[in-house]
Amino acid sequence: MEGSMEKRDYYFDNAKFILIFLVVFGHLLRTFIFEHELIYAVYKTIYTFHMPAFVLISGFFARGIYKKGYIGKLTKKLILPYLIFQGVYSIFYFYLNGKEKFTFDLLDPHWSLWFLISLFCWNIMLLFYAKFKPLFGMALAVFAGLFVGFFDDISNYLSLSRTFVFFPMFLAGYYIQKPQLEKLLTIRFRVISLAVFAIIFAGFHLYPEFDYKWLLGSKPYSELLSSAFIGMGVRLGFYVLSFITIASFLAMVPAGRYFFTTLGKRTLYVYLLHGFFVQLFRESGIAGYFTEFENYFLLI
Repeated sequence: MEGSMEKRDYYFDNAKFILIFLVVFGHLLRTFIFEHELIYAVYKTIYTFHMPAFVLISGFFARGIYKKGYIGKLTKKLILPYLIFQGVYSIFYFYLNGKEKFTFDLLDPHWSLWFLISLFCWNIMLLFYAKFKPLFGMALAVFAGLFVGFFDDISNYLSLSRTFVFFPMFLAGYYIQKPQLEKLLTIRFRVISLAVFAIIFAGFHLYPEFDYKWLLGSKPYSELLSSAFIGMGVRLGFYVLSFITIASFLAMVPAGRYFFTTLGKRTLYVYLLHGFFVQLFRESGIAGYFTEFENYFLLI
């Protein structure tokens, strides 16, 4: 039993390492998505599941929400780094972009820092949602994620849009039990998962007009479509697509110990720090060397 438990821990570390790799890789690809249709399709395929899966795994490990001191520990782990890096990134962007005036806004998270604010809020929201039965809680969370898109003023401010849009994934992770995840780890499900990703990639490649911003969860419907009600339908489709790709990804994660397994425990450091490298990459002349399709593989 002890060995089996360790193996399951390796599984989550492996999952987090692969996901943080895809986060960095996706951010590097962002520079080139409009230069090649295949790159754009890869980018959108990654974005259907990489952050949603991260959110779901975070919900899976949020089971101690009612323990004494949990919120205090969470504040130190998330809010303190947010305050520090919000200041550091403000200084970084001031010099990188050559701005004339320095600005520091605690309520408007810089780039990837939205996840820290949202993760803190998801845990607080769980105090309320955990009291419901799973079916009702999920329905309420999905409705909130759909409803928030009607409000134009809710976008990046305190990461409110993403907080509501991605909360169903966090709540699903909280409800999921280990035996349910283990059912995905079969050859049959892994073959199906490969087929799922192939179909989704082909769909994005054949229909490149699909706006990747739908996958970010940060925009109101008015910025993406003229009809808000159609937008609600598209977001509902995004939920279906994301849960399918999350399950497909989880089915393909190896459960053993590998050279990268330990690194999966340190994904927060990579998440906080990779922005400096990605932004320097985007602003420097290095990106200009990736003009041929074959060169994009060097980004890996």
